[in-house]
Amino acid sequence: MSATDPSDGAAARLAERLLGMRANREVIPEDPNHSVRWHEHDYPSPVARWNYHPEYELHLIRKGTGKFIVGDHIGTFEAGHVALVGSGLPHDWVSDLQPGEVLRGRDALIQFDGKWVEQAAAIIPEITEVKPLLEQSSRGIEFLGRTAESAAASINAMGTSNGLERLHHLFELLMVLARAPQEERRYLAEEWFRPQLDGQAAAVVDLVLEYVFSNHAGSVKMSEAAALVGMSEPTFSKYFKRATGQNFSDLVRKLRLAHARRLLEHSDKAISAICYEVGFSNLSNFNRHFLNDAGETPRDYRQRVQN
Repeated sequence: MSATDPSDGAAARLAERLLGMRANREVIPEDPNHSVRWHEHDYPSPVARWNYHPEYELHLIRKGTGKFIVGDHIGTFEAGHVALVGSGLPHDWVSDLQPGEVLRGRDALIQFDGKWVEQAAAIIPEITEVKPLLEQSSRGIEFLGRTAESAAASINAMGTSNGLERLHHLFELLMVLARAPQEERRYLAEEWFRPQLDGQAAAVVDLVLEYVFSNHAGSVKMSEAAALVGMSEPTFSKYFKRATGQNFSDLVRKLRLAHARRLLEHSDKAISAICYEVGFSNLSNFNRHFLNDAGETPRDYRQRVQN
């Protein structure tokens, strides 16, 4: 059944909702007064959703905690999180919010066209130093440690400056990221990840992500997700894999494991308690999946990150 089949009541309601939603291909307005676009926004916001665009994006989270998805990678974030998203790579950051809560100025970001880099490098050859970084960003890169701290400072400084001072902060930022040591870079999506997106697919995935992010620690069922978007389970399973590059069950498992890593890092809760809190019903199953995902047991992971 198509997600927009008018004979199905749920699908019809979905179609009505899609009409009011931004298509997945976000249109980035040009800034004629600056070399690159600097922007900030609150959360929730119409632009804070599962989307992609041909421009590169440097993204800073200033407030709160939550979950993010870049390509087929799911992780957790907190204030100070800095990521570079490559051209065409879908992404979304979803904050943990209380009912009615709004995070003012949660995001600060920089967006620029790859053609700008090519044109600038033709005049200023030193800019070619950033090209390997942009090639690597096709997977998405999360920056850590001092690199993230320096990058966050430069991103914020750009928002409060103009003219040559703004350009100074931009070049400073590009230098910091291009020269970031490998231990302060975390590559996100798998190298083979190639999503197949259209306007309807992004809206469908956005609804499903909202459902999963809100319920991942409890009961998450493919049947409920499929019903939400007016599809049969087999159709939904194929559709979701095509649109996101991963199975629905894999997404839920990755999200639960990402939440478990954050609890292991920032709490003293027993591992057995964390297992059930993030949605696993069996401790041995949780340990096995965590080992396969992280390459170490939950106990070893906690000892390493807390020391």
